[in-house]
Amino acid sequence: MTAVLEPVTMPVRPILSDREIEVLRTWVVCDSKDEVGSVLFISGATVNTHISRIRAKYESVGRSANTKATLLARALQDGYVHIDDL
Repeated sequence: MTAVLEPVTMPVRPILSDREIEVLRTWVVCDSKDEVGSVLFISGATVNTHISRIRAKYESVGRSANTKATLLARALQDGYVHIDDL
């Protein structure tokens, strides 16, 4: 009997803007949103807005990312963040 292999489906990758990717990459290596804001010359509140929008985009494709660790895992899976960035 021959085994039937099921096709592997890749998870849907949300479309992030260049700025969202920049904020995400900076956030995963910083200790706080205020620190990210200092690095990128924006307020901590603006960083929070970007992160909220990124999370909403992941939620919209059925891949919630409610914690920093989960969001990092999603970003690594999708190629938005690379292990060398960390």
